[in-house]
Amino acid sequence: YPLLYRNISVRLGRGVLLHGPSGCGKTLICRTLAAQWDFNVISIKGPELLSKFIGESEENVRKIFGCARVGSPCLIFFDEFDSLGPKRGESDTGVTDRVVNQLLTELDGVEGLDDVYIIGATNRIDLIDSSLLRPGRFDYIVKCELPNMEERMSILEIFCRGMSLKNADFEVIARATHGWTGADLKGLVTNAQLIAHKRIRGALGDKDVDFESTKYVMNQEDLLFAVKESQPNKNRNSSGSDRRPYISPGLFTTLA
Repeated sequence: YPLLYRNISVRLGRGVLLHGPSGCGKTLICRTLAAQWDFNVISIKGPELLSKFIGESEENVRKIFGCARVGSPCLIFFDEFDSLGPKRGESDTGVTDRVVNQLLTELDGVEGLDDVYIIGATNRIDLIDSSLLRPGRFDYIVKCELPNMEERMSILEIFCRGMSLKNADFEVIARATHGWTGADLKGLVTNAQLIAHKRIRGALGDKDVDFESTKYVMNQEDLLFAVKESQPNKNRNSSGSDRRPYISPGLFTTLA
């Protein structure tokens, strides 16, 4: 209810920074919010704005925010934000220092804009300049953790929804995939489908059978074999243990 908030002296936060291991749903959160709000979306990977020519990187940042003003309501999504806003003083060329300064100018300016919101995503929040993380710029800092066992079960159920399954036990698979991300689990289900396809094709042999009319069933053995064959991302810094989710303005928070 934006009109309700306009009648009180409270400035709503417009910046959200999502951080955590790759594959934990940071980009998916942005896409979901954009779809629910029916906003225009500007999606940018940090390195895409950087240029070797003096002044061009800063101009690219200004153009992004200019387009957002014209196209409001708009959501700007900066992926790989750590490459766009690294700590100042650590660059030999000074390009990223100027980009950070331009970002600070634009983020402070967002305060007076209507219906323009910014979401940044990074898996290296430790590399980001601290001035970008204070309230008033990124008001909400949300940590996207690895899924715990119950969450992995739910993710597997979603990815397998609509498939023909036989004796599938998602609890067993969830226990065997400790430390896996949602993206890893999606890859696991895809591999299990391919394994089931190969198994069924081998059973048919050279028979003249219409494969489309053959009942396709993926079973527990296919899923377990996929667990052994899949290669999850090993770059982890979180255990995915049980957590209590909460979001607080201006604090490092956890999103389950």
